[in-house]
Amino acid sequence: AIASSVTPVESNNIGKRLSPELLSVTSSTESQVEASFEKDANECTVSITVVGASGDLAKKKIFPALFALYYEGCLPEHFTICGYARSKMTDAELRNMVSKTLTCRIDKRENCSEKMDQFLKRCFYHSGQYDSPENFAALDKKLKEHEDGRTSNRLFYLSIPPNIFIDAVKCASLSASSGNGGWTRVIVEKPFGRDSESSAALTRSIDHYLGKELVENLSVLRFSNLIFEPLWSRQYIRNVQLIFSEDFGTEGRGGYFDNYGIIRDIMQNHLLQILALFAMETPVSLDAEDIRNEKVKVLRSMRPIKLEDVVLGQYKNHTRGGVAYPAYVDDKTVPKDSLTPTFAAAALFIDNARWDGPDEAIYLKINNKVPGLGMKLDRSNLNLHYAARYSKEIPDAYERLLLDAIEGERRLFIRSDELDAAWSLFTPVLNEIEEKKITPEYYPYGSRGPVCAHYLAARYNVRWGDLGLDVEQ
Repeated sequence: AIASSVTPVESNNIGKRLSPELLSVTSSTESQVEASFEKDANECTVSITVVGASGDLAKKKIFPALFALYYEGCLPEHFTICGYARSKMTDAELRNMVSKTLTCRIDKRENCSEKMDQFLKRCFYHSGQYDSPENFAALDKKLKEHEDGRTSNRLFYLSIPPNIFIDAVKCASLSASSGNGGWTRVIVEKPFGRDSESSAALTRSIDHYLGKELVENLSVLRFSNLIFEPLWSRQYIRNVQLIFSEDFGTEGRGGYFDNYGIIRDIMQNHLLQILALFAMETPVSLDAEDIRNEKVKVLRSMRPIKLEDVVLGQYKNHTRGGVAYPAYVDDKTVPKDSLTPTFAAAALFIDNARWDGPDEAIYLKINNKVPGLGMKLDRSNLNLHYAARYSKEIPDAYERLLLDAIEGERRLFIRSDELDAAWSLFTPVLNEIEEKKITPEYYPYGSRGPVCAHYLAARYNVRWGDLGLDVEQ
């Protein structure tokens, strides 16, 4: 699970919609005044630089997402994609690498192969260090050659380790930002620091999980369907469970994961942002700033997390069906004595008028008439399964967020005060865990997690939903 953040580097104009017909813009984030961009789209271009282009994330997610946007006609008429990494590579080698991961999954149109060839011709490569202003200056020169004198809007996607974010952003800003009236933006991979202090260096962020179509629809479900709003409180909702489970381990990613752990990697960003969307008060409108204002308010109303309300676990080796699954510390990139949790469960409380009450997975049930001539009623789940209800292809999260970054759409973006509120909630308990060297409880690979997680739920008279696979412990 990867998350992303977007940082406007030095932007006077933020593109609202890119199309061959018209490019309209909004002014800077602070003013929020919409304006009209009078230049013809033929005079503008978008240059997208994937920094860390030789990595798995770029190959498996970013380039395929960019191709999907191009295939759907969502990119402007004039655009360039440049791969940037330390590896030595030619344009042809980059195109060959990228072509192996591109698919014609969207609507399976007949001209997909032709579109793929056209897309690859827009892809170029430049080798350089991530902390070298000179290398980024050389990149700037190459981008200008392809921009052909047009007003350039530049987007940098930093698919690189967190410890070199700042250096790369500085180099992009100083040596390769747009200098002719266009905008410059940077997307970085989470996590955003390790605590409140280190996260302050990243002033604007976006969580990739908020790009998921179902999550994005949460605010629409709440505020555009009047039937739900009167029910959306402690009077009718006893508890909310946010469960994130995967059926695989670190598998070679341990070197990265061991520096952060599951709380920093998933809980502090992915799950907390979903919780904020779920629990926030009704915004004045569904505009970006109004939504973000309410998310900050609900995060600040959350009770400090106590260590006694947190359960940590780490998966151990396990054999199931004749297949042996390794322990977390069996990963060659993980120290044998690592205490890094791969599982975490926590009880969180919101102290405001809507949620504060005696009772601390929403399961919505409705009464239906059973088919037939009688009047027998039955209780059933109210369920919307997107894939079954809508035949249209659901966009990948990376497609949604890349398009929003290009367009300047800010509804899914996280402000610095929201990021600070999220870290303020988790930093104290993270510090306590590390200072006391809390040993995680071991649980079998692929199981429902440690036994203490169920004791935690039982303490508040709650039963977990599906935490994972059923295995003998």
